[in-house]
Amino acid sequence: MILRMRHRAPNLLSGIAVLQRWAVVLIFLTALPGPALKGQTGGDNTYEFLNLSHSAFANATGGISVASWRSDLTLPYFNPAMLNAAMDNDISLSFSSWFAGIRYGYASWAHSTATAGNFAGGISFASYGTFTEADEAGNITGSFTAAEYGFNIIWSWQIDSSFSVGVNLKPVISNLERYFSAGLCADIGATYRNERLLLDAGLVIRNAGLQLVGYTGDGGEPLPFEIIAGATKRLAHAPFSFSLTLRHLEKPDMTFDYNPEDDAGQGGFGEDILRHIVLGVEILPSDAFWIGAGLDYQRRAEMRTGQRTGMAGFTAGFGIRTKAFELAFAHGAFHPAGGSNHITVTLKPDIIFKKTEHAEP
Repeated sequence: MILRMRHRAPNLLSGIAVLQRWAVVLIFLTALPGPALKGQTGGDNTYEFLNLSHSAFANATGGISVASWRSDLTLPYFNPAMLNAAMDNDISLSFSSWFAGIRYGYASWAHSTATAGNFAGGISFASYGTFTEADEAGNITGSFTAAEYGFNIIWSWQIDSSFSVGVNLKPVISNLERYFSAGLCADIGATYRNERLLLDAGLVIRNAGLQLVGYTGDGGEPLPFEIIAGATKRLAHAPFSFSLTLRHLEKPDMTFDYNPEDDAGQGGFGEDILRHIVLGVEILPSDAFWIGAGLDYQRRAEMRTGQRTGMAGFTAGFGIRTKAFELAFAHGAFHPAGGSNHITVTLKPDIIFKKTEHAEP
């Protein structure tokens, strides 16, 4: 789907200058003391909820998308450069159900200007539920809750018809029982579009920042820093598009030997490469309906049980859209025992209210 821009983008030199300024900010953040930006992937970082994907489309096509240029306001959450003028005044609401009663979601709104680029604001949350509180003797003393919140301030700049850059500034707060933490991080991304080749590409540096206030008073816990690259190729004469995403480019070795007696996950160099890869496919039977499927090889490799893998790592979903709204659903299989469900609703108030006005007598 080709998105028409509302205004002429600023020139290339201006866009590069803006990108350079934000790059300096991120370099400063990564240079701060402490282990905040070591390339770890799971269980070693604070604020891991920042890696949860809120887009039903992305969750349907492998779990992540940094290079699918479309009018979907949830996609700039992972690559801010994908925020574009076609999303002007859009409202997006996402909700996901996870394991053990965990729920998370995201709400955002976008606004485009003719001279200052595109802006979006959003809030994400992860609610871990209510827990039983007990003392050291096992006596029940009450209950407590745990939740985390992220605030997204997104800006993007259309350099020309092919290149875009974007930044997502993210203050973070976390409340786990009586323990509180706060942090600040940012994403910086870029996209490239080639309409002649029907090719989209993206590169993003995510979660560069630091923990400002630690749970015990001291900060310095590492954040889930990541470098991601991806590409999406559409076919000229068939309703298909294919995506390839490479995760954790900052960490060459993605293997984790949790059972030294089982060498099934030790595949050498080839296994290292595969664990970076997320594959996706989108089928467009019509402009009003899409179907998606994908595979996250890292998830599949880590979530197998013995010799059983089932559908772990595979994802699927669909979306129904009109000019005024889009409703999308996705399911991701994490484990042979089950998976997660995701719903995204995107509304275009300008079109909805315009239709309402025309309907009035």
